[in-house]
Amino acid sequence: MTVVVTGSSGFIGSHLCASARALGKPTVELDRVPSTHGATIQTDLADPSDEAHDALRTADAVWHLAARPGIRDRRPDIARLRHRDNVVAASNVLAAVPPDTPLVVTSSSSVYGSSRHGRIDRPCRESDPLRPTGGYARSKVTMERLCALRAANGRVAVARPFTVAGEGQRSDMAIATWIESVRAGRAVTILGSPERTRDVTDVRDVVRALIVVAERNISGAVNLGSGRANTLADIVCAVSQALALPALIDVVPANTEEVSATRADTTRAELLGIAFVTDLRALVKRQVAATAPAPSSRLQEVR
Repeated sequence: MTVVVTGSSGFIGSHLCASARALGKPTVELDRVPSTHGATIQTDLADPSDEAHDALRTADAVWHLAARPGIRDRRPDIARLRHRDNVVAASNVLAAVPPDTPLVVTSSSSVYGSSRHGRIDRPCRESDPLRPTGGYARSKVTMERLCALRAANGRVAVARPFTVAGEGQRSDMAIATWIESVRAGRAVTILGSPERTRDVTDVRDVVRALIVVAERNISGAVNLGSGRANTLADIVCAVSQALALPALIDVVPANTEEVSATRADTTRAELLGIAFVTDLRALVKRQVAATAPAPSSRLQEVR
């Protein structure tokens, strides 16, 4: 059974490829960046090569994770880049993969907007109206609409991960930047308020869920989140404890795309037998260990 992973060099993609290989699945990796183990077909999915198209067409299952990440990117042409990498690329994948092939397309919890509306804070359900805030979230909603069109003639699962953390987290994501700041003795920047909340989800759980979703060949949206809300202050505290260093906090105004709260309703995932068991402190400790500076290679003089 040959499987294809797009975005294979990314945070979640690299973990997924490692797990697929460990399960004995022959894995074809598609990415613009070459793999360290040489198994990648280098291609731009907005204009895929013939080799990439053939891999998608003949795979027994496909996970599409390739995307333009980052809600805070404000470069002048970011709208065009997001459309190209999040919408056009997904359209090409949807067109190449046969309707009866299990296909899991990774979206984002950002399509919901905030889980808090006024004084009411409840977990986001897959059936909720989508309220994207910001260009990144809107590009993911557009991508999901393409998936809905495919679902009329085939099957496609849309995975909506919440705040994913763990080894290899992108350097622009909050926990990664906070680890770097605390380690360097700089203040941690919190946007809006330390009381804002995020559903932090272990990358290992997300990968297990993605595999189950493909194996079950389900269709429709599935939340990939723990269902628990952690305040930003709690997350910074976990970073401080993992590093055994104090954390100073600098609170700055949040931009409009920064939602006040996120939390997943996990009912559908649980019905599929998917359990999320995120231990925030243990998860942050693992991420800290994975980013520990290498020990000095300087030889010590023997006296």
